Amino acid sequence: MDAKHQHTAISTAGLLIALGIIYGDIGTSPLYVMKAIVPETITQDLVYGGISCVLWTLTLQTTIKYVLLTLNADNNGEGGIFSLFALVRRRGTWLSAVAIVGGAALLADGVITPPISVSSAIEGLKTVYPHLEQTTIVYIVIAILCGLFFLQSFGTQIVGKAFGPIMFLWFSMLAVLGVYSISQHPEILKAANPYYAYNLLVNTPGGFWLLGAVFLCTTGAEALYSDLGHCGKGNIRISWGFVKLCLLLNYFGQGAWLMTQVGQHLSGRNPFYELMPSWFLLIGIGIATIAAIIASQALITGSFTLVAEAIRLNMWPKVRLNYPTNVKGQLYVPSMNRLLLLGCIAVVLYFRESSAMEAAYGLAITITMLMTTLLLSMWLRTKRVPAGLVALFLLLYGAIEGAFLVANLIKFPHGGWVSVAISLVLISVMYVWLRAFYIKRRLTEFVKIDPYMDALKQLSADESVPKYSTHLVFMTSAERQTEIESKIIYSIFQKRPKRADIYWFVHVDTTDQPYTMEYKVVELAPDDAFRITFRLGFRVEQKINLYFRKVIEDLVRNKEVDITSRYESLSKQHVTGDFRFVVLEKFLSVENDFPWVERLVMQAYFYIKQFIASEDKYFGLDTSSVKVEKVPLVIAPVREVSLERVY
Repeated sequence: MDAKHQHTAISTAGLLIALGIIYGDIGTSPLYVMKAIVPETITQDLVYGGISCVLWTLTLQTTIKYVLLTLNADNNGEGGIFSLFALVRRRGTWLSAVAIVGGAALLADGVITPPISVSSAIEGLKTVYPHLEQTTIVYIVIAILCGLFFLQSFGTQIVGKAFGPIMFLWFSMLAVLGVYSISQHPEILKAANPYYAYNLLVNTPGGFWLLGAVFLCTTGAEALYSDLGHCGKGNIRISWGFVKLCLLLNYFGQGAWLMTQVGQHLSGRNPFYELMPSWFLLIGIGIATIAAIIASQALITGSFTLVAEAIRLNMWPKVRLNYPTNVKGQLYVPSMNRLLLLGCIAVVLYFRESSAMEAAYGLAITITMLMTTLLLSMWLRTKRVPAGLVALFLLLYGAIEGAFLVANLIKFPHGGWVSVAISLVLISVMYVWLRAFYIKRRLTEFVKIDPYMDALKQLSADESVPKYSTHLVFMTSAERQTEIESKIIYSIFQKRPKRADIYWFVHVDTTDQPYTMEYKVVELAPDDAFRITFRLGFRVEQKINLYFRKVIEDLVRNKEVDITSRYESLSKQHVTGDFRFVVLEKFLSVENDFPWVERLVMQAYFYIKQFIASEDKYFGLDTSSVKVEKVPLVIAPVREVSLERVY
């Protein structure tokens, strides 16, 4: 069974992990959605219209768009907006801007989701302990968030297995509470008629702006796609059927209770907890608290997936990626984990209460969904879907998500600016990194390697030059095996002559297949120079030191190379020569003259780069045998200098 089918294989364990990893956010929405939809006097139009809007939002947005359509757009089993962009990027350079905006907005939402989920859960304790101070709740929330982010380093398999059974209990509780309440007021089932949603949005004063509250029921839909690589589309689709049924039963149950309160105000009451009998209240709050903590998991794991995709697309710095379990598609990004934790703590300290956080919640994810719609429409065209159907899809979901965006814009001055500000910072980083990549590629000079082979042999045999290393390994970005960077030639012959017995040029090619592990060896000069090209999937950890050693072992076994030291005394003892890696690290030369936009981009690029690990660490090289050489990135050097000689 190949990797792709392993991702989509349906199993009990996969369904359990899907429940624990994916549905925390969308699964805990009954805690606050109906409370947000009915802010003032309870009326039948408000209740029936609100329930109808929730039903059709979950159907049109989550079920049809994401579960049925978007999950098909997998990139070799992996999901996420960047994965979707990789499938369609050749259809227009402007699509990179769409992907950057959508990805940044989703990452920004990942900073808001954990605080609001955990805070809303812990604040439920106030119903049991009315004198509990808000400052105490803030400390508890921060402590829980720290624990949750610490768990990420163990992998989502462990987290999913722990959370899965809890979420199954949670959804079962939602269904039971909903069915019991519906049985008391079965007329609420009429709200399934879309007329009530239309009546609320069109005829009820201020009804349209309630879409901002309705949207909260589907904020976790993007995580379904982002976490595709963790669980597989088969497991997601089957588990969603169960999850959606439980959610709707609970929403309708809350509507049934609200119909018994027509003409009154909620006055701080939560319709969700009102469904519970008094003897079950403390148990229900406990389960809801744990489930709300799990809610933050969906976008945390989704953020890791997004960062890995962005690195492959040259939209994010090459930060370290760890693979804590043997389950394909699951990874852990330490730097992003730290950034998300710091962001979440800042949000908790700034807003303090979940009701204040609601103003910042939802705006960013609406933008992501709009960007996904644009990219998905391009993907449908690549699959030869008739242009009329694609236009209909774009028009329908553009209108739906555009309406949600407009309704959410009223949140901007009340806290929505926070997620927008975070998004703008992330967009800036992604733009700088992508633009700098193209600038560097344009300025990197490649030369044919063949003309230098004779000189390389002569240098290797020249005993008047001190030997730099027995085996000298250069990391090269040249995609053609007949070429090499001019900077490497400069490093070998001019900067300081580097004499070695054998020269190795190593290139890493990242493939669109997630788990490819192949290599190719080309002998450039017999017994003197070799080029190794690694073809590694975008989910394979970059352990070049380990892979290089494996290649050498294969070559020695096949008697294609002799790595014994060429010092006569050591050769008799069959001592293996030493290996030394050289990584060229570019810096911005002072002597340059270039457009102000490119100047700002490159200055920002090198400023950001000083905060991340060097390339030798990204490639997993042994630091004890690595030489990092700084070479200038000369950009249009100044040609005219007004300099006069005096006597």
